[in-house]
Amino acid sequence: MKKIYEIDSLLQPFKGAIDARHRRILDAKKAITGSERGRLSDAINNYLYYGLHKEKDGSWVFREWAPNASRLYLIGDFNNWKRTPAYELKPVGQGNWELCVPESFLSHGSLYKLFIEWTGGGGERLPAYCTRAVQDPHTKIFSAQVWCPPAPYSWKNDKVLRRPHPLIYECHIGMSSEERKVATFDEFRKNILPRVKKLGYDTLQIMALQEHPYYGSFGYQVSNFYALSSRFGTPEEFKRLVDEAHGMGIAVVMDLVHSHSVDNEQEGLSMFDGRDDLYFYHGPQGHHPAWGSRCFDYGKPETVRFLLSNCKFWIEEYHLDGFRFDGVTSMLYWDHGLEKAFGDYRLYFDQGVDENAVTYLALANMLIKEIKPSAITIAEDVSGMPGLAAPINEYGIGFGFRMAMGIADHWIKWIKEKRDEDWSTGEMWYELTIKRPEEKTISYAECHDQALVGDKTIIFRLMDKEMYFHMDKDSKDMVVDRGIALHKLIRLVTICTAGGGYLNFMGNELGHPEWIDFPREGNGWSYEHARRQWSLAEPSYLRYKYLQNFDEAMIHLAKRLNIFLGKPILLRSDEGRKVLILQRKNVIFAFNFHPTASFADYGFQAPDGEWDVVLDSDAAEFDGFSRQSGDGRHFAVGGVLKLYLPTRCALVLVRK
Repeated sequence: MKKIYEIDSLLQPFKGAIDARHRRILDAKKAITGSERGRLSDAINNYLYYGLHKEKDGSWVFREWAPNASRLYLIGDFNNWKRTPAYELKPVGQGNWELCVPESFLSHGSLYKLFIEWTGGGGERLPAYCTRAVQDPHTKIFSAQVWCPPAPYSWKNDKVLRRPHPLIYECHIGMSSEERKVATFDEFRKNILPRVKKLGYDTLQIMALQEHPYYGSFGYQVSNFYALSSRFGTPEEFKRLVDEAHGMGIAVVMDLVHSHSVDNEQEGLSMFDGRDDLYFYHGPQGHHPAWGSRCFDYGKPETVRFLLSNCKFWIEEYHLDGFRFDGVTSMLYWDHGLEKAFGDYRLYFDQGVDENAVTYLALANMLIKEIKPSAITIAEDVSGMPGLAAPINEYGIGFGFRMAMGIADHWIKWIKEKRDEDWSTGEMWYELTIKRPEEKTISYAECHDQALVGDKTIIFRLMDKEMYFHMDKDSKDMVVDRGIALHKLIRLVTICTAGGGYLNFMGNELGHPEWIDFPREGNGWSYEHARRQWSLAEPSYLRYKYLQNFDEAMIHLAKRLNIFLGKPILLRSDEGRKVLILQRKNVIFAFNFHPTASFADYGFQAPDGEWDVVLDSDAAEFDGFSRQSGDGRHFAVGGVLKLYLPTRCALVLVRK
């Protein structure tokens, strides 16, 4: 295996730093496992020790790590929320506390908390390893809940789903209903899972699974890292969702937040035992200046074990197929990468890098692949850290994929700042295909970020207010016609140039008309925009149906032709005519982005033989103008293929 600095010559000056980074990773692994060949998956089991567990004899044991505490009590509805001797934990060494009680002392569904006393103070806390937390509908206060149903869930579709090129449907359970409410795991399983299957996506990426006090945080202000958010249902209901997804051949990836923690004290880990830096960095470094949250100390062994064990817990307990790690840029740099341009390689290896975080992320990838070799790991990073998505043995950090976040930013820039006439096919090609040679990326035109209130989706940027008046097929409007055509082209050119996989946020495939705005004080706690209007894509007289038709055809075609194999090859970038043509293996993608001009007999170099049209963005089934004639067969002769390219149209051709 070549090392990353042998693949990329620009990394040669940093060979020493990369070697030292790799050595730190291996040393950290050895420190945890006890030997060079030890397995992290054997050594990382915190969740089996800490928290509440039922023993084989029916009794209960509870353990917590709180080295700054002087006394700990388990309080709950079983002892009237009072500190009583029968429920007092005993110190067992190294900052650990333990309580053993008979079976009759606790029961399934009981509510509980910890009361922790320390020198000079004390307070109620939710256990760090609690696996279920529920919110009182009246007081809005969270409590941990004993969850030990009589019969464990019986898995039916436990299979290995390998995803070397995932087609990802990014989703949020709560806002997946058309009704103005928080949707549930069961509703998603019954109503949305079949939709995902029909559309052709083979991987679900689910947001907001870890418990978070504020629904409007989109799940990114986590309080209870081991607790499945109870607002969507029970653990068994989520397991059934995962199980049925697996039965449909759909892998399930979790949006994992290890980049920070909510600063709430009663629900979260902040000031857990009266100490500010129990799990977090000391002083200002332990507080995120932009997010108002707490920053983990990735150099502290107890924190590293807490987070690594968290990865193992979610895979083992819920049979997940991998993770998308949120906020990786914030983890990697002491300044969190805020307002920082990463145009200099030195920034990836100088004193501004938190090497503790680099080591932790590498350990997490090693652990995950040990537990489930087929697991998907995706890094959300805007900095371009070299080696982030390169294998450990190539001296990388081990992620399977990196989010190609710059692509969505450029689509916004092009749509917002330039006329169609000024779009550069050369710039488009560069931004869509540029990536590090050792890495696979997940490309997307837009994810949930672009749909949030204060921003705009691609469809809304293209159409703006006209979307509210002219999405009826009988209502002709040039703005909407333009938007429909470009929406299809943008998605197709993004997926056909992707370096490893593709992602879409739920509802964007049909051009969902409105933004996402969770219930909050500023909107009167309304659910109006925290939902998806699926019914818009049902009637034939509305154009949403045809955008969805195109997305479905595009995804199924990408799977059938396995377009991610082989690098995209540029056949023609015609700046004047706004034509972009590329080839992947035996597939040609031809785009005409010109706003007014169509081109007959447009010739370009291509291998001789018969080329058949398998997708036409201008077809009537996709709300196009059906300007192509004939049977879709074309012949390249003398190394030249000629096509009719109508304005704002794309063709996909396969060589027989």
